[in-house]
Amino acid sequence: MNKVLVFDVWGDYAHFRRFYTTTSPLSFPIPPRTALCGLIGAIVGLQKEANDYLNYFSFNTTCIALKLLNPIKKAVIAENLIHTKNAKGPGMNLITERTQIRFEFLKDQKYRLYFHSPDEGNIIYKKLKQNLEQHKTVYTPSLGLSENIANYNYQGEFEFNEYYCREEYIYIDSVIPLERVSEKEGIEFEQEGEYFSIRMPLELNTDRIVTKYGDIIFDRNCRPIKSKIKGSYISIDYPGERKENIVFME
Repeated sequence: MNKVLVFDVWGDYAHFRRFYTTTSPLSFPIPPRTALCGLIGAIVGLQKEANDYLNYFSFNTTCIALKLLNPIKKAVIAENLIHTKNAKGPGMNLITERTQIRFEFLKDQKYRLYFHSPDEGNIIYKKLKQNLEQHKTVYTPSLGLSENIANYNYQGEFEFNEYYCREEYIYIDSVIPLERVSEKEGIEFEQEGEYFSIRMPLELNTDRIVTKYGDIIFDRNCRPIKSKIKGSYISIDYPGERKENIVFME
């Protein structure tokens, strides 16, 4: 089934916590694939508490790609957190002790998400398409934290073609896993680009243990990256002459 669902997601603030930080929560500059699975799970109605929703997003059953639509901007905001360690019984509103923590947030972020399943009978694909078409969600979608409420706009379901680079450079519009980039002169760095790479979690098991990490490269100003891709990339043809080349996060 060479079809992909395309939709845009945005919000005023986003925070995708770097799990190795402690006193000052820092955010990944882009949402990890695991966070995107949670966002899609909220739209289709998979319960987060049970953790079984993670079974629906293995690399064998679902393919997800991400494109930046707004430049990455950060803001640090101090939040007052209450002490709950010694709280007992009712009366949480009576707690008077506070701790002020500085959180790193992403500001005015907007992303384009691509969702594909090689299985024509994939129930998540069907349910996601249905809810996107009706602009309906089961749970409130958010960008990382529950208070960072997100909105979305469905672009449509599109057919795509799969191509192989054959060692030539091609502009890729999505973020790119570094393991998919050719080892020899895999990226042609352009003067206007602002390139960053970061190691991120890509997959969780039902115990919420990371089973795969990956290095992701992107341009913070949303520019496509001129690169040589190992294996194949996906080209989506939209109505008119517009098209996008993407690589799934895997």
